[in-house]
Amino acid sequence: MSLITPDFGLLVWMTLIFGIVFFVLAKWGFPMITDSIQKRADRINESIRQAKEAEERLRNLASEQAAIIEEASKEQTRILKEAASARDKIIEQAKAQAYDEASKILDQARVQIAAEKESAMRDVRKEVALLSVSVAEKVLRKDLDSEKNSSELVSRFVDELRS
Repeated sequence: MSLITPDFGLLVWMTLIFGIVFFVLAKWGFPMITDSIQKRADRINESIRQAKEAEERLRNLASEQAAIIEEASKEQTRILKEAASARDKIIEQAKAQAYDEASKILDQARVQIAAEKESAMRDVRKEVALLSVSVAEKVLRKDLDSEKNSSELVSRFVDELRS
């Protein structure tokens, strides 16, 4: 028996065994292998589909995030405008209140100045009257030490001035 040319019986047995092994593999082996390959292909396809969905969701989230940021920016702008408006309003109210207070203080000062002026005028008139009496006393050389004498003289002068 040589290795290059096998015997006829060996060929028959080898063919028979090959047929049996092929039949067994075809009946039970190949379906299992093709099923596992198909399952693996399905898993890969499912993973690819899920990855695409996840990518799509991420794109949607990115656009939603951009929309939320834009909305927040608009809200921030609105709030800043409201704050500026409130600030301006408060400043205007403070100015008006300060103006009112200044007006009141000015009015009070005017009233006080008028009262002081009137008081000063009364004091000046009194001094002028006393000076006049003093001058008149010296002119008349009459003693006006007593209250009665000075009152009479002042009355007489007032009467003369009226007439």
